[in-house]
Amino acid sequence: MRLFRLILLAFIFILPVKANTIYQLIKIPNLEIYELNSPNKLKYFYASKPFRLGVKKNIVCFNSDKKTLEQKYQIISKNLNRYSNSFLKKINLKYIVLCENLSISGINTAGIPDNIMKTLILDVKFDERYFERVIHHEVFHIINDSYKSLFSEEEWTKFNNKNFKYAECSTCTKKLGLNTYENTNGFLTEYSQSTASEDMAEVFSHLIFKVNKSKNDSILKKKEIFIKKNISIIDSNFKF
Repeated sequence: MRLFRLILLAFIFILPVKANTIYQLIKIPNLEIYELNSPNKLKYFYASKPFRLGVKKNIVCFNSDKKTLEQKYQIISKNLNRYSNSFLKKINLKYIVLCENLSISGINTAGIPDNIMKTLILDVKFDERYFERVIHHEVFHIINDSYKSLFSEEEWTKFNNKNFKYAECSTCTKKLGLNTYENTNGFLTEYSQSTASEDMAEVFSHLIFKVNKSKNDSILKKKEIFIKKNISIIDSNFKF
């Protein structure tokens, strides 16, 4: 009987310690461990209950069911395993948070990158048509935030036609479509035309997926060369 009580007490106290430890690492409440031993040392967590983040608590995400988590973890880990542990260290990415219906101020988003906390939150219920490609889109935002000096928006903007202008922010425009254009004219998707950083992220994600649209598009070709060149500065061993 005494042994049973000791086991029970240990179980009661260990769980809060684990949750508190996760919170101390990445400052996101209501998380539990999903996988700690991935091939490239990424640590995966999932929302056990809905959580809110931000000064105004305007970032919201919800817990998912076990079946969805299992299915989407397989897809997410397959894609993220393309990045080596050494590359992930260089770009400051260590923790992946899985939840669903992720939003900022009521606007749904596929992911929220935070290179300071080394964390990427991913919405496991994001549109399946673009889900895998979007994972790499969000990884690029981690890269960009960690190496702002390499990814000059001023230099990037000069690749476009002189009469083109990006919006002031990605939510300041209705250009949200993620379908890949057949006729690119310098842009891979409608969303590419929102801001320079989103354009870069779209080019990066299409390069990862080996979607070649630049054969007859000199603007897009310059953008691809720019991304490849600067990624190679970060890690000369990186392969698209």
